Amino acid sequence: MSSSNAAVAHPEVEQQAAASKPKRQPRYHVILWDDPEHTYAYVIAMMQELFHMSETQGRKLAEQVDTTGRAICLTTTLEHAELKRDQIKAYGRDPNSMRSKGSMSASIEPAT
Repeated sequence: MSSSNAAVAHPEVEQQAAASKPKRQPRYHVILWDDPEHTYAYVIAMMQELFHMSETQGRKLAEQVDTTGRAICLTTTLEHAELKRDQIKAYGRDPNSMRSKGSMSASIEPAT
């Protein structure tokens, strides 16, 4: 039997294959910050509209923001995280709260 048909490792080919794989973009968290001016209903509606969450998911996120002071809404690429942060900041005041003067605060941070 000839050994010419045996598989031979080619380091150059393996390096080229590894180098040609697209690199995964770094991930970022979109953080929603708590404040006393916005109601649960506002947070739930915003999460449904901007993040396509169910009412139950939105309520859980609202509860987390209320209890811990912040919640991660989404983990995504930097560009998408910036868009979602900006959408939160532009969402407007809470019509159910007399104290609400504007949108909630949001930020982005690198996911670890």
